[in-house]
Amino acid sequence: MSIKSFTSTDNLNGIRSEETESATTITTETGDGGAPTMRSKGLEAQLRRKVDLRLCTIAGVLSSLYLLDSSVISSASVTSMIEDLGLEGNRYSVAIFIFTIASVAFQLPSTIAVRLFGPRIWFASITIAFGVITLCTAFIRTWKEMIAMRILLGIAMSGIFPGLTLLISSWYTREEQQLRFAFLSSGQVFVLATGSIVNFGLNHLDRHDNLRGWQWMYLVQGMVAIVIGIISYWWMVDFPENANQSFHFLSKQETELAVARIQKDRGDVELTPFSWGEVLRHFLDPKIYGFAALFFLLNVVSTALSYFLPIILQSGMGFSSNQAILLSAPVSLAKMALRASANSGKPYYYAIIPALISSRIGDKYHTRGPVITFNCLCLIAGFAMLGFSSQVTVRYVGTYLATGAFVSNWAALNSYQANNITGQWKRTVTAAAVTACNGLGGVAGSYIVRQKEAPRYITAIWVSIGSHILMIGLVLALSAYFYTANRKQAKGKKVIEETEGFRFTY
Repeated sequence: MSIKSFTSTDNLNGIRSEETESATTITTETGDGGAPTMRSKGLEAQLRRKVDLRLCTIAGVLSSLYLLDSSVISSASVTSMIEDLGLEGNRYSVAIFIFTIASVAFQLPSTIAVRLFGPRIWFASITIAFGVITLCTAFIRTWKEMIAMRILLGIAMSGIFPGLTLLISSWYTREEQQLRFAFLSSGQVFVLATGSIVNFGLNHLDRHDNLRGWQWMYLVQGMVAIVIGIISYWWMVDFPENANQSFHFLSKQETELAVARIQKDRGDVELTPFSWGEVLRHFLDPKIYGFAALFFLLNVVSTALSYFLPIILQSGMGFSSNQAILLSAPVSLAKMALRASANSGKPYYYAIIPALISSRIGDKYHTRGPVITFNCLCLIAGFAMLGFSSQVTVRYVGTYLATGAFVSNWAALNSYQANNITGQWKRTVTAAAVTACNGLGGVAGSYIVRQKEAPRYITAIWVSIGSHILMIGLVLALSAYFYTANRKQAKGKKVIEETEGFRFTY
């Protein structure tokens, strides 16, 4: 499929734009004045629904496996696992961050592999590998074996987040992306939350068939991951230009329409031949480091909450092990909540609501920076409630604000970076870079909750607040740069992203 040209001046920030149709293998029906007809809009809407159903569903499930690991190990941390494996002292934190280190090290090659081998083969393979390793973790006996399993898990999962980010950004136009990333993050938190509920039930099998509760968690969720990996081989879709090769997905004509949409939006459908020079040259773009820094600052908070919320609930708020496992999940169990004197709502399920609402607003008004800034302010307020209030109810409500804010900002930041780059290999590099720094933020996050500071955890509170103040400053700086570049482009003084007509989104 040949793509001849791209000449589109896009307006994602309220500035007047002019578009010239790109020459592709298909033509889009237009009415008077070049406006798309109702029929062409209907075909695009039908195409989006098909892509949403296939891609967003499986992407949400697969990306949740990364968080499923944190759900299992955090739930297991308040059972007998620490004592059984000798994970006392800083060994538990080492087990957490070694997973991240292994994942970061293999992020770029694994993301490139998604492009070279195809999403169906690569995602299915690494998901099955993740399931097998998780299952085997149920039968380890020492903390050293746990460290080895964590390294293998990190390698297996290294391509999930950046690969799915790359795939979603390749399928949707820029004004459609944030809502789709919100679908992805909603799937993540839904499975993460449900996993905590499952862990609560599995912990009641403690000593059944000579297995402890934490072993049942790893055993069952490992088997679930294997099944998901097998299903993903048929359910996962390929990149737009190869979509008709996916299992019962798009026709050849629908594939051509998908390609034409993306080509008109940003002109980067075609994949240039792979070479390390072509890939690595994109690291010279400074804004990639700005995006990476934003993800680092975000994940300092999210990792702290996802790994240590059960511990905060147990030692900081006085809940039992089973209550800590359950209350870290986003469900409503009123009886237990009343016995625990806590709010019956659960923060992760709630987080889906602000993520979808803020993403819908961001896409509708074609804005990213203000949405990110608002979410940062909500998180700061949430952590202030969590850290400086003496009432358990107020602290728990604070976790709602904090959780909703960082889940919302994950979608917003992904669309922020994906909207402002072009080229398939540059998307690959950026997705790998921001996910790597997201993981490095996790390393920092795994250390900021200090047990000796219970029940206030004041270091975690101030680091979380400070990181989001820095995020606001960085977003303002990037958006100012994008605004200035767009003005130069409008006057014909600058070509953005080596693409005629391309404009930044802020």
